[in-house]
Amino acid sequence: MGREPSHVVMCGTAIDTRGGIAAVIAAWRSADLFERWPVAYIATHRDGTRLAKLWTAVLGFLALVGHALRHPRAVLHVHAASNASFWRKGAFMALALALRWPVVFHLHGGGFAHFHARSSPLGRRAIRFFLDHATVIVVVSERWGAWMRKTTRNPRIACIPNPVALPGETAAGAREPALVVFSGRCEPGKGIYDLLDAVAALRPVCPRLRIECAGDGDLGALQRRAAELGIGAQVEMRGWIGPRERSRLLERAAVFVMPSHAEGMPMSLLEAMAAGCPVIASAVGGIPDLVTHDVNGLLVPPRDPAALADALRALLSEPRRAARLGREARATIANRYTAEHALERLEQLYAGLGVRRGAPNRAVHTPRLQETS
Repeated sequence: MGREPSHVVMCGTAIDTRGGIAAVIAAWRSADLFERWPVAYIATHRDGTRLAKLWTAVLGFLALVGHALRHPRAVLHVHAASNASFWRKGAFMALALALRWPVVFHLHGGGFAHFHARSSPLGRRAIRFFLDHATVIVVVSERWGAWMRKTTRNPRIACIPNPVALPGETAAGAREPALVVFSGRCEPGKGIYDLLDAVAALRPVCPRLRIECAGDGDLGALQRRAAELGIGAQVEMRGWIGPRERSRLLERAAVFVMPSHAEGMPMSLLEAMAAGCPVIASAVGGIPDLVTHDVNGLLVPPRDPAALADALRALLSEPRRAARLGREARATIANRYTAEHALERLEQLYAGLGVRRGAPNRAVHTPRLQETS
C-alpha cells in the first residue's frame, strides 16, 4: 500500500449550508478537529440554484484532483446521505479508490434504506460496490450499523454518533408552559403534518397550546393546512433560523417534537436534548438508540397523530415529569454525545488508518469555516 497517508481530505456540504451535515462539521470544528489533525475540507454541495450546486460539486472534484497531484497518499472521508448526495460522493470515492487511497464512507440521513430499496438493480449494485470497497463505513447509530451489516459484505463498520455542543443550563421558569417547538425541514416526511393534526385534536383540552416551526420548505401549504384545521392562530412558521436564534427558541420551549417518518441521528433532536428540553420523537432510525421511552424523552410510532397528541397532553399537563425528562435528556448528551466524545472515536479511526495527529501541513489547504448567525 506504500507509505502512510499524509492527511485526510474531508468532503461534505459547505459549512454555511442548512442541514445536519453542516451542523456536524461545525461541532467538530468547535472541538478543534481541524487544529488537531491534518484535515483538508472540500465543499461539494451548498444551498442555492441547481447551477450553483453543480458548480460547487465540479469545483470540489477539481480540488480533490489538485490534492491528489500534490499528495500521492491521503485518506478520503466523505459525508453522504441519499439520492444526489450519494451519487456526488460516488465520483469522489471512485477517484480515491483508483488512487488506492483509504476511503471513509460516513452515512448521514434517515432515508438511505429507502433510497437503496427503490434504486434500480444497477443502482443497488453501484451502492453496494462503494459500501463493499470502503476502508471504513461510519454510521451514526447502532441500528444503522445493523442495517449496514445486512446490506454490505464490508465488516469494517464504526459507530460514531453525531456530536453536539452542550449549552448552559436553562434557568428554572424560563420555559413557556404551552410552547411546542419543531425544528427541521417542513415537509411530510418530517411528520410536521402529523404534528398539526395532533395539535388540532388537543385544541379542546389545551387551548393555549401553540407551535413554532423553525425550518424551510413549503410554509404556505403548512399554514393553509393549519387554517383548515382551525389552528392557524396557534402555528407560527419561523422559516430557517441560525444556531443562536435556535438556541434561544429551545430555551423557551416546553416540549420539542420530532415526529419524523425516517431519521438517522438528527442534530435538531440532539440540540434539544442538550438544551434540557423535554422531547417527543418517533421511534425510527437511530432515535431509539438515543431516546429511551419515559427515561429521557417519549417515543411514539411514526404517522400516528393520536399517539403524538397523547404524548403532548401528558408532558404539557405534567410539568414535573417533563422537567425530569429534560434533565435526563441533557445528562444523556453530556455523558455520551458531546463533540469531545465523538472526536475521540474519530481520532481512533484516523490513527488506525495511519494518519498522524498534528496541524495541517502548509501544503494542505483547509478552507476557513465561517460562523453562521
